[in-house]
Amino acid sequence: MPAEAFNVYLYKRCAALICALFLLSLALPLSAHEEAPDLRFDGLVPVPDAKMAMAYYDPDADFSFFTKVLILEPGVAFRSNWQRDQNRNRARNVSSSDMDRIRADVAALFKRVFAERLAANDGYEIVEEAGDDVLIIRPAIIDLDITAPDTRSAGRTRDFAATAGAATLYMELFDSVSGDMIGRAADRSVIRTSGGRISWTNSVTNTAEARRMFGRWADQLRTFLDAHYQ
Repeated sequence: MPAEAFNVYLYKRCAALICALFLLSLALPLSAHEEAPDLRFDGLVPVPDAKMAMAYYDPDADFSFFTKVLILEPGVAFRSNWQRDQNRNRARNVSSSDMDRIRADVAALFKRVFAERLAANDGYEIVEEAGDDVLIIRPAIIDLDITAPDTRSAGRTRDFAATAGAATLYMELFDSVSGDMIGRAADRSVIRTSGGRISWTNSVTNTAEARRMFGRWADQLRTFLDAHYQ
């Protein structure tokens, strides 16, 4: 199995476990939440008041040391049976080449949005190599579910849907010098149209919605890093 495919597979397995634990925690009674011990996950502890479904960090890590960020190429994986479901309801099939192009577009957009948000307002320098003061971000977009993918067909088509899509972010943070994992987070986001009304969705609107979704995740990471920059 190619390294990139293996990484995506590994991310999906890990994220599925994280999401399952999260859903299990929601099913517990309130008293169980109040009495539960501070459980550690791979040596990490929960981020207080996190705005993501799951977020852990190393309380002993010195995040103030990082002034630069290296964003690795995101792994991108579609929801299981997504292609089959799309082709069952479309006049033109979504091909494997369409999926490869969408993966590349999503990965490029993710890196662009995260770089913009983390570097904004004299923030973190975005670099391409590890270094003494570099934080490494290893992201994966899994369970990607695009409602109206652009297959770039010759004819003009209109796909109507109540949502523009959904995706789960699974992200790990590493100290580039020691190689230690010092953070881990997962979050699911569903993009809905304004007021829940049916609207015409296409590649243009999907890209705009994806940018907003990635921007929200980037802002949450930036808020965490800024709060721990002493």
